[in-house]
Amino acid sequence: MKIVALAGSIVGSKTKTAMLKTVEMLKQKYPEHEVKLLDLAEYTVEFSDGRNYFEYEGDTKYVTETIMTADALIIGTPTFQASIPATLKNIFDLLPVNAFRDKVVSSVVTAGTAKHYLMVEQQLKPVLAYMKAHIVPTYVFIEEKDFLRKEIVNDDILFRLERLVEDTVLTVEAFESIRAKKDKEYDF
Repeated sequence: MKIVALAGSIVGSKTKTAMLKTVEMLKQKYPEHEVKLLDLAEYTVEFSDGRNYFEYEGDTKYVTETIMTADALIIGTPTFQASIPATLKNIFDLLPVNAFRDKVVSSVVTAGTAKHYLMVEQQLKPVLAYMKAHIVPTYVFIEEKDFLRKEIVNDDILFRLERLVEDTVLTVEAFESIRAKKDKEYDF
């Protein structure tokens, strides 16, 4: 199974810190799976101009193709102006409408205050649903107060990250089982 953890911002450290912890948990609990962190701050991604994702070159092509070949995607995003950052929206714009068909997508969200906890429900999940993702219903919301010196210090957040990792992998396995059962119904 290929799992991509996407740190969806080019500024700040909290989302990257959360995604590094998520990747660490994935590799520890599921060493048999291929896990890759895509930190958008480390890539130069072009703005979407309507081309197919495979027509781009360089970092843009690498990032989009890595996402397209994944079985699961864990999106880490900060909350900017009560929404997702433009860098993450650009990734969605670079991909085809059905980019997340047969992919499981879960979310880790960072924000300065609890006021933005519904951003996932009102901004991110509708885009993921439109792109045909199998969305893990629960997500991890991490506030400013849960970090200290680029470390997550809230044990409840760490527990919820572990649970999200497990739920993401189990959801992929469940959908693979369903697809295999459905494929057996056909005789060709």
